[in-house]
Amino acid sequence: MLWVKAFHIVFIASWFAGLFYLPRIFINLAMEENTAARDRLLLMARKLYRFMSLLAVVAIVLGLWLWLGYGIGRGPESGWMHAKLALVLLTIGYHHACGVFLRKFEQGQNQRSHKFYRYFNEMAVLLFTAITLLVVLKPF
Repeated sequence: MLWVKAFHIVFIASWFAGLFYLPRIFINLAMEENTAARDRLLLMARKLYRFMSLLAVVAIVLGLWLWLGYGIGRGPESGWMHAKLALVLLTIGYHHACGVFLRKFEQGQNQRSHKFYRYFNEMAVLLFTAITLLVVLKPF
């Protein structure tokens, strides 16, 4: 079980690293006017999103393995797990939103400013912090 837990942590951290960085690329894309630089940023964003998606799938599978296979977070004192799973669903939605924004940039249809993406970027930090606190503290 410890191997599964360790790899779950590694894949979660790696997935979130991508979730922290991709909106940063969006900030630069929203401000960029040079076509060559914009194409380079789009290439970076595409590759990062594809890799993040793989990381997310592995992280989620490992998390399900821990939850269903080993029973972690099940039982009378598992309210924290329900809250964590809700936040994981929000994180999956955030990941999906990143894909939607990326497609908008690829199609030249971005309507949002770099300031929007600066605020959007902070949502991943808040999700990561909340999930980590729930897992470590198990407050309810």
